[in-house]
Amino acid sequence: MVGVLAAVYLGMRTGSARLLRLRQYLSNPDDHTDWQIHAGDRCGEAPFLLPTDGYIGFVWGDSFRPGHHHQGLDIFGPTGLGGTPAVAAYDGYLTRLPDWRSAVILRLPDDPLQPGRQIWIYYTHMADANGRSFIDDSFPPGTSERFVRAGTLLGTQGNYSADPDNPTGMHLHFSIVRDDGTGRFRNELVFANTLDPTPYLGIEVNAERLGGEVAVCREAPT
Repeated sequence: MVGVLAAVYLGMRTGSARLLRLRQYLSNPDDHTDWQIHAGDRCGEAPFLLPTDGYIGFVWGDSFRPGHHHQGLDIFGPTGLGGTPAVAAYDGYLTRLPDWRSAVILRLPDDPLQPGRQIWIYYTHMADANGRSFIDDSFPPGTSERFVRAGTLLGTQGNYSADPDNPTGMHLHFSIVRDDGTGRFRNELVFANTLDPTPYLGIEVNAERLGGEVAVCREAPT
């Protein structure tokens, strides 16, 4: 997996300490359980539950190439492919577009940190390299506005990249996406369309502030 990861993130400009730590973690996750977060935990008084198990390898604002900033979090699970759960971080309305093999998005009508503002939570890479979906069967393609409670199982981590010959390392990509003002989500691939997940999760995940530190909960999880 380490070789695949190096190929996927070739040219990455993020902190070398964090990249080295990710390689160490992927070599043997059991040796680094203190670097992991856990699905369904809540960090202190943060509004969101943590969305999956694993090590937060890449954070919001990391730069993989000049002019690019990472729009969310890449969380690398400790288990085999399809074995690490991903759960709803907050109550919301789930949509899975008909052509989405590995992704779902949750609409939150009322941002818990800015009441009256609608936001969206996006999850992806929940499929294997060939596109076999690991999204829970409760949410087939074409699902629209299905209400889910925080903690609901959405699927499991995968390594889908849309190119079977170049899969990603197994992980969950998690991001918070702005509404476009008409009730639809903005393009998640544009960094400016996303929000810093730090205050929602209670974990420092802003690349500028985090530096080379481990992104874990510093308070007792609830």
